Amino acid sequence: MLEVILKGHDKFYGVSDVVRMFCGVPEELKDECKVIAPEGPDITLVNELLEDGRSVTHCDGKAYEFKGELLEPGREIKRSLYMALSDITSKKMPWGCLTGIRPTLVALEEQSPEALEEKYFVRPDKAQLAFETSREEQHILSKVPEDSLCVYVGIPFCPSRCAYCSFVSSDISCHMDRLVNYEAALEREISLVAPSINRPLSALYVGGGTPTVLEEKEFASLLDRIYKELKITPGCEVTIEAGRPDTISDGKLEAMRDHGITRICINPQTMRSETLQRLGRIHTAEEAVRVYEKACEMGFDLINMDLIAGLPYENADEHVRSTAKLIELAPANITVHTLYKKRRAAMSRDTVMDLEMARGKLDECVAESYRLLKEAGYHPYYMYRQKDTGHGLENTGFAKDDTGSLYNVAMMSDCRDVLSFGAGGMSKRCFAQEGELIKHRVERCPTIKDALTYIGRVDEMAEKKIQFFEM
Repeated sequence: MLEVILKGHDKFYGVSDVVRMFCGVPEELKDECKVIAPEGPDITLVNELLEDGRSVTHCDGKAYEFKGELLEPGREIKRSLYMALSDITSKKMPWGCLTGIRPTLVALEEQSPEALEEKYFVRPDKAQLAFETSREEQHILSKVPEDSLCVYVGIPFCPSRCAYCSFVSSDISCHMDRLVNYEAALEREISLVAPSINRPLSALYVGGGTPTVLEEKEFASLLDRIYKELKITPGCEVTIEAGRPDTISDGKLEAMRDHGITRICINPQTMRSETLQRLGRIHTAEEAVRVYEKACEMGFDLINMDLIAGLPYENADEHVRSTAKLIELAPANITVHTLYKKRRAAMSRDTVMDLEMARGKLDECVAESYRLLKEAGYHPYYMYRQKDTGHGLENTGFAKDDTGSLYNVAMMSDCRDVLSFGAGGMSKRCFAQEGELIKHRVERCPTIKDALTYIGRVDEMAEKKIQFFEM
């Protein structure tokens, strides 16, 4: 069992994040000032923060300390601990000692990718990715006025539950009776809050779950309500996550087209039908192609398609083949996610992480997918990371030309306000800090996660948001 004793600081969270990368899920023993990892090697480290701001990690008489420019204490303790664990385990992580969700924020602080390599031990290809993506994120964010509002509308239901999923979404085969009532409650919440909105909307995202799981009548009714109450203008980006191809009908495509929506998501996740079936998705790769082509015929010129790298039931090479197939279809956006362990998902952490690389060299295959995308004219426009992701990788959205999603960047940046409707949604207000260009203080307002409880308390949720935004 690995033990890390904290000395001169109480930054348990940062220490745990670094330990997790090398030794599995850690435990914080705050009364004993230590973090332990039962899956780690039998060794004790002392992670010390000195009065002058330097951090040294001691192990068996050896001291690990970075000799260059000092960072703020939270980053400094992670850096020395990373140096120690990397040496002890003979492992190097693609993102070095960076453990946060948004490495692009760190990249914005630097003048070159090489600085990320030197200061944080980031691998050259990832340093270049972060540096390039951070600049594109800022370009997109500049198109979202600070006084505007982004809106999220959540439909937490899916036609079936994927093995890797732990979202608050429910399998509608078990909850068909709730779907109509939920949609009505959602319309009511929008109607209650909308009169208080006195700011322009820059982006609206209808996500889930799978919003197109609604029947055609309810789906059209929701769009009617959104456009009527929220006063959507032509300058507002509107995205509908029509994710599951088996839920997309001609009628729903027509409803979206009639409302002027041009950005939709059709997410196959893999172009291997056998994998889809074993994961619990009730559609084929061929069906995804058919729906995509139908959407194109109907005039949808901005379509995003998602893939997940590292899925079980297929080799990592299959992800590259799936990427190549999507490139042939040529959607405006392709988002590459890396499978990660979600807390309540049926899939085990060992299956997700695949540390023995039983399914092939995921890292190399993701890099090859990126190469194919760039060769085909796509560029990365936003990127983020999640804990317990296979081989320490990331999620990256690629776009052709200037088609990157305003909502994705604004939401992920924590620099723009988001008003969220529906069960499980998180509204947030972002306050600029004096002297900071990219970091904001964020206040959050959660909505009840359970859909049934939300239906019964929708008026309370609406009032809570009105007060939160002081509208």
